This record gives sequence, C-alpha cells and structure tokens, in this order.
Amino acid sequence: MKVKTTAEYRQRATMLKALAHPTRLLIVDELGEAGERCVCELTELVGADMSTVSRHLAQLRNAGIVEDERRGAKIFYKLRFPCLGKLFECLSKSCDCSDM
Repeated sequence: MKVKTTAEYRQRATMLKALAHPTRLLIVDELGEAGERCVCELTELVGADMSTVSRHLAQLRNAGIVEDERRGAKIFYKLRFPCLGKLFECLSKSCDCSDM
C-alpha cells in the first residue's frame, strides 16, 4: 500500500482551494464538456471582463488543474484531469456513485 506524503496532500488541498469559487467551477465544468476553450470564449461564458477571467484561469493553472497553449494571438485552456467531470457528477444529487 502506497503511503501518501504531506506534499501530495498539500497539492490536493491547493487544487481544492482553486476549485472553491463558482466562476472557476463554471470554467472547469465547461472545459470538461468542451475539451478546450480560448480565453475569449470563457470570458463570454462567464460574463466578466478578460482580466478577471484570466486571473481565475491563472489560479487554476497554478494549482495544476488546467494547462494552456498559445495559438497565434489566442490562448486555449484544457483540463489536465478530464475526470474532474466525474467528481462533479458524483457531488450532484442525481448521481449514483456506487459504480465509480
């Protein structure tokens, strides 16, 4: 049995803290469904200015939840862990998590 280190638990806590905001949850949910989105699309979805959305994305990136790729003038984001959608499913009232 593998014993988790304190550093692993700190990383998990950092990730959970980064998810602890409605806007970031919306972004993660959208990326889980769409695969990837550019900042401009996420800005429109969230309904906030680009600097605010960029700060949210930076927090998610710094926590290791999303990764970005520059393509020309646009930056695209995608989840590093697509299984986060399963977590949200499990947390919803309509999910039967016995099969996870």
